[in-house]
Amino acid sequence: EIVHLQTGQCGNQIGAAFWQTISSEHGLDSNGVYNGTSELQLERMSVYFNEASGNKYVPRAVLVDLEPGTMDAVRAGPFGQLFRPDNFVFGQS
Repeated sequence: EIVHLQTGQCGNQIGAAFWQTISSEHGLDSNGVYNGTSELQLERMSVYFNEASGNKYVPRAVLVDLEPGTMDAVRAGPFGQLFRPDNFVFGQS
């Protein structure tokens, strides 16, 4: 099992692209629901994801930034609903 840590604007932008790619490879939609067609896609799912209820998977990740702007962009992005709200850690002005 791996905990994915992404920090700062660049780290979170690269991380967002990573989660979009890895989710697609494992047959997950933007909400983390498995819609795949192959048992191979479910293999090793637990390396990066925790299984939640309803055939949904949540990334094992912590997203960190000093400013909330990058986090808002990730949440508003195509895979922003993939993460739990408590995965986001950011400073307040």
